[in-house]
Amino acid sequence: MSGKVLIIEDEDKIARLLELELGYEGYGTGRAASGTDGLERFKEGGWDLILLDVMLPGLSGIEVLRRIRAADSLTPVILLTAKDSVEDKVSGLDLGASDYVTKPFQIEELLARIRSALRARAAAGPERSESGDSEQTLAAGDLRLNEQTREVYRGERRIDLTPREFDLLVFLLRNQRQVLSRDQMIREVWGYDYAGDTNVVDVYIRYVRRKIDEEGLPELIHTVRGVGYVLKESS
Repeated sequence: MSGKVLIIEDEDKIARLLELELGYEGYGTGRAASGTDGLERFKEGGWDLILLDVMLPGLSGIEVLRRIRAADSLTPVILLTAKDSVEDKVSGLDLGASDYVTKPFQIEELLARIRSALRARAAAGPERSESGDSEQTLAAGDLRLNEQTREVYRGERRIDLTPREFDLLVFLLRNQRQVLSRDQMIREVWGYDYAGDTNVVDVYIRYVRRKIDEEGLPELIHTVRGVGYVLKESS
């Protein structure tokens, strides 16, 4: 069994060892040395499994896991934890980690756990709804968005969005709690070849806000002056 494994590990010797051993076993690998970089590499897509160190610079491994699971409930994530980090192990498993391996680990044990996680993922198949349709659901508070059916709900209320509004909301949800600039949103939602004014982002943010942030409901899309916007639950 082979596949692509993303290694998010800041200790160079460990990361290099994992690259060599996984390559020898026929896996393709990618590598990141911080939580922030790891999250960016994850967003590239195409990973069959993620090896995630808990102690990382930038974002912690637990925070990276939480953000991964907000966008992807299926890709196996194996935590690499310190020997005495019981709290991290429990938090990780509660957040959806597939397994954990304690440092220092035997590479044979890690490879066996990788094979087991990949077999379990293959056996599970695509996540399905009650109707049998594959579905990917993004959520923030009582806001839910189904990428497969393109349905959006705020609580029990169905929200109708135009295709561009939908794509913008998907990008905000996939990157919730991260402050996003107008340029980022232009690149990801409108495309790299878009030659128009970045004010179009403000216009569409206003459209989406009008539909999901009704009066009396907690605001989800927040303006960060001088930077851009962030989607997060109000504290």
